[in-house]
Amino acid sequence: MRLGFIGLGIMGKPMTLNLLKHGYDVTVYDINSSVIQELVAAGAQAGDSPQDVATKSEVIFTMLPNFTHVQSVVLGENGIIHGASAGSIVVDMSSISPVVSKEIAATLQEKGIAMLDAPVSGGEPKAVDGTLAIMVGGAEETFARVKPLLACMGQEITLVGENGCGTTAKLANQIMVNVNIAAMSEALVLAAKAGIDIEKMVQAIRGGLAGSAVLDAKAPMILERNFVAGGRIDINLKDLTNVMDTAHAIGVPLPLSSQVLEMFHALKVDGKAADDHSGLVQYYEKLAHVVVKKGGEADETS
Repeated sequence: MRLGFIGLGIMGKPMTLNLLKHGYDVTVYDINSSVIQELVAAGAQAGDSPQDVATKSEVIFTMLPNFTHVQSVVLGENGIIHGASAGSIVVDMSSISPVVSKEIAATLQEKGIAMLDAPVSGGEPKAVDGTLAIMVGGAEETFARVKPLLACMGQEITLVGENGCGTTAKLANQIMVNVNIAAMSEALVLAAKAGIDIEKMVQAIRGGLAGSAVLDAKAPMILERNFVAGGRIDINLKDLTNVMDTAHAIGVPLPLSSQVLEMFHALKVDGKAADDHSGLVQYYEKLAHVVVKKGGEADETS
């Protein structure tokens, strides 16, 4: 099966590499020409545009920052819709609004092109090792055709429902992840200010009800002061904005999500948009005049 992959950033690049490792022919495109050449060196073919990728592919994956990029790549001038043949499949793995996702799927369907929305969770580490959680929306028969390809990139692959259900599940995922990071950050800052050994505290609580994948993945990053992004603050800000827009449209108040969204806005203004979302702890540190670090003595700031 001939594949295409458009969007070769933090997530898209390792996902493409995993498809190549499984022996698939993949044509790639990104606005960053250097990453295209890097993947060509790994065995991919270079595409000149999204349209060009689509002419050479039966299944085209997209992994893009936001809905405007997805709309442009899929439906715009030189977009996928102008190169894909009837019977081909577009799999959008971006995190966008379910409303927009369903609109794109309907437009593609008019041309006989199927679409799945298949956003992921797990960040860069799981993209690299091919163990992402993938939540999918679309027709069951389309999902059955694509599932072996998704299995090259993910471990937990679930068809949630029709088009838009995958993106809706991702919104719910982003609420739980980011509110969890905020709660963990509050706890770590409290402990740091109290002067206890943070590493020992984390070890003490991780086996109980407070233990979580977020605690295991993000607490070590905070203690190492390593905010190199696996999931950027500005991308999660975008996701929570989609969460709130969707919630408002269907009449669902989300007070905790709205608070975390404002924290992300504050961090963006503070120049930390490119930090990993574990960097949310810095919002609390600034309020409490303390820095979370290894050991038992609080590093207080002015």
